[in-house]
Parts: sequence; structure tokens; C-alpha cells
Amino acid sequence: MSSEFRSQPERPTPRYRPVSISHAPVEVIENHGVLHMRSLEPLAELPQRLLDRLLHWAQVRPEQTFVAARDGDGWRRVSYAQMLDSVRAIAQSLLRYGLPAETPLISVRGQVAGRAQVSFASLLQVAGGAEAERAFAATGPDSIAKFLFTSGSTQLPKAVITTQRMLCANQQMLLQTFPVLGEEPPVLVDWLPWNHTFGGSHNVGIVLYNGGTFYLDDGKPTVQGFAETLRNLKDISPTAYLTVPKGWEELVNALEQDAALRECFFARMKLFFFAAAGLSQRVWDRLDRVAEQHCGERIRMMAGLGMTEAAPSCTFTTGPLSVAGYIGLPAPGCEVRLVPVDGKLEGRFRGPHIMPGYWRAAQQTAAVFDDQGFYCSGDALKLADPNNPHLGLMFDGRIAEDFKLSSGVFVSVGPLRNRAVLEGSPYVQDVVIAAPDRECLGILVFPRLYECRRLAGLGTAASDAEVLTSAAVRQWFGDWLQRLNRDATGNASRLEWLVLLDEPASIDRGEITDKGSINQRAVLQWRASQVEALYRGEEPSILRAGARA
Repeated sequence: MSSEFRSQPERPTPRYRPVSISHAPVEVIENHGVLHMRSLEPLAELPQRLLDRLLHWAQVRPEQTFVAARDGDGWRRVSYAQMLDSVRAIAQSLLRYGLPAETPLISVRGQVAGRAQVSFASLLQVAGGAEAERAFAATGPDSIAKFLFTSGSTQLPKAVITTQRMLCANQQMLLQTFPVLGEEPPVLVDWLPWNHTFGGSHNVGIVLYNGGTFYLDDGKPTVQGFAETLRNLKDISPTAYLTVPKGWEELVNALEQDAALRECFFARMKLFFFAAAGLSQRVWDRLDRVAEQHCGERIRMMAGLGMTEAAPSCTFTTGPLSVAGYIGLPAPGCEVRLVPVDGKLEGRFRGPHIMPGYWRAAQQTAAVFDDQGFYCSGDALKLADPNNPHLGLMFDGRIAEDFKLSSGVFVSVGPLRNRAVLEGSPYVQDVVIAAPDRECLGILVFPRLYECRRLAGLGTAASDAEVLTSAAVRQWFGDWLQRLNRDATGNASRLEWLVLLDEPASIDRGEITDKGSINQRAVLQWRASQVEALYRGEEPSILRAGARA
């Protein structure tokens, strides 16, 4: 780290860059152990369809860039007027095929053996006409906008019916919670995939709904891919930045070192966002320090709780707290119920942003709605302060992540994971508890490689594997495992071994959920061969309880 950003004392009263954030009051009612919460700010009238906003901006700002992609050293840009022309052409072309909702068509590149295909480019060759306009006019709030598959954190992925009403409601919730989005056209530089609700519904929607510009970032928060993200962020100044905790870790490392990056990144920045789980307080503090030293003020970091079934937002951290796991208060238009389930409180949600159901899955749909029409999320929530529910909510794990050992002993995963991450600061990013139907528990650890590299005393030339196998790192994690087991009362709470993973959790493989947290089921599935080797004792890097490095 450059000497310019050495640790300094915290200011007693931090100064934040002014930004418009709503703090609407919340109603809280308790009835027979069930807590009901809702914002007292009503949701404003919604557009009939999300593309009504495209029509609006194409008329108001026809030449403004809507979306841009890298083209050599510059950007290939598509204006709002050009996008509307393309949408009309695609609609006109697709209507010729008479396709129902469940029939796929179209390829962007490549071929599928034995299948007739239509190239996406060919759809742009027919100008939009009256037929396309009539078809668009026939759609409405209940029309299906798209199907998005759930992350499958506890069951197989399901196709969520995402309607126009859901998308519009979610964006209006965002706008009323963060009026700043409507004060200046938002500019995003974003890498998140569009098959994921965070990237494809939340972020794209923010730009389209509010007449902003979306810069497609081909980078990723990985060792191999982050250079491209930094290249883009040194070229484009976003007004808000939204990414997963790993992205923030990589970015703060670069911001501390690169003055040109800081100059561009902070120039227009109004808000930071991250998914609710996993952002280290140490990383957060470093980000605040960089912002204060560069521009004399901090940028507000926002989070919340969302899910594919809610398109995706339900709560935002507009309350007074700023701690890990805090998910805040209900957004306008969203009702929240906390219902006792298996010793925890399940978060249930109702509002115009909630799905009508899963595609062609009546039984699964019925199973996730209660008798009052609330979607049962499977997320365990709790009050940040039981004596003051108006402070908001904390994330308390996934109810269905719990499992049994081969002995039949029940394992409560959430508290075990939470304690491991809390006591693992600053070297632990997240953990996965292994594994159902085994005789004992182990723990797969996603380490914070930047912090571990400092602990190891190794330079940037050392590989991640060399860092994680260094004596200092293994000693610290061996001691950490002993501390975690200090109060263990049996097999359901004692961790017999740990392994440090040098490959980060992948959002593309579903190892990170639509909430931004670790998908325990997907991690164990994708890394099944490694887990099997660990239980057979064939993994050389394993650290065992009671053993030293």
C-alpha cells in the first residue's frame, strides 16, 4: 500500500457526499408472534410496461447514449432512438414466427448441431411496422417480460415468471427510495450478467427507467478479469457503482494505488451498492478512507435484500445502522411478514413486485405462498434491535440450508457460518459448511487473498496457492479453527477440518445467489470431487482440528 493511504484515525463525525435518500416512516404491527412491516410511503402510479420508458426517453433524449460496449480504445454507442428502432425491428421480425412464450429461437453466434437457427442480426433487417405496434399495445402489466431462473441454493433452479408490473414496480421502489436516481441521468459501468436478477433486472432497469447510460464492462472481479474493469473505470465516471463484495475488495486495492483511477471514479459518484452478505468491515473502512482522502467526504454504501422472485428488491438499508448483515427497512409498496419457522423468523413478502409464480409449476408455486398471499422466501430474518423494530432487519441465513449428519444429528448452518465469518475477520471472505449425510463437519473457506498476502509477507509475484500454503497463513487458520471449536458441544457444532480455496466463488456457476450471498448447495455441488477427496483425507492442503500447521 502506498504511504499516502496508511491507516489514520477515524473522524468522530464522518462527512458524506450529499445525496437524496428517502427515510419514509415504517409501520410495525405484532400479532401472535408474527411481525408485519410496511413503508407508509405509497408506491406511485406505474407505467404499463418497462419499455414505455424507452418510448419516453427516445422522444425526450433521442440522441443520448443508452448502452455502450467497448470497441478498441473507444466505445460503440447505441442511442435511445436507435435502440427503439432496433426493438421495433426485432418485434416485427419475431411476429412472423408466431411463437408462444415457451418456444426458443435465436442465436447470437455459433451453431447448434441438428437444429435450425435464426441469427439475431437477421432480426434487425426488417423495419418495425404497424403489426409490431399493435402487438406492443396489446401487452400490459401482467404480460411476461422474461423468465429468470433461481440460483437453486436449496433446490433445483426454477423459472420465475417476471412480468412487466414486477419490473416497473421494482424500479419505482428504487426511485422513491433513492430520488437521486431521477435527479441526474444515472451512469453505470457494470459487469454483472444479465441472466442474474441483480444485473439484468435491477441495474439495467435503473438506467432505462431513469434515462441513463449503461456501459457494458467485459471485466470481472477475478485476477484475470479485473484489469478490464479498471480500464473501463479509468475511462468512464459512473454516478453509482454496484458490485459484489469481491468486486469491492479488488477495487479498493486499486483505488489505494492509482491516482488516475481515483480521479475518474469519484468524479460523479453518488452511491455505492453491494449485496447484503459478505462485505468486510475492513474493506468498507478502507473504501471510506480512500474517499475521504481524495474528495474530503465519504460515499454512502447501500445494500438490502432482494431475490429473483421479487424482481428483485424488497428492503434497503435506509435505516440508521451500518453493520454487516443489515438489510434495512421495507421499500415503498413492499409488505414484510416475519413468521416463526423452525426456531427462526422467515421473511415473507407481498407487493406488485412479487412474481405470480413459477413457470408451469403449480405445485411449487402453491408451496411458496402462504394463505395471505405472501411469498415465503426461506430467508431467516431478525430484528436489528428487538426493542426497537423501526431500526430495521438483519439477515439471519437460509432456513433450508440446515442439514443432518449421517448420525441423524441436525446441523444449524446459519449461526455456524455467521460465527465463522465474524471471527475470521479480516482473513475470511465467506465459508461453506460441509456436508450433508457425512459423519462429521468440515469447512470450505473463501479467503480474502489481499489480506492473506499481507499476512504471509509475500510480494505480488507469489501465486495465490503460495500465499495460502505459507506458514503464517496456515498457522493463523489453524488457530482460528481451534477458536471456533472452543465451545463446540458435539458433532453438530465441531469442525473437524478446513481447506482454503484459491478459486473464488463463481456467480456464473450460481455459487453466489441472487442475494449476493454464498450458495452453499451450488458450492458443494460444483466442488463435489474436492469435498470427496477431503473426506477421504486425500487433500494435502487440509488443516485438521487439533493439528498445527
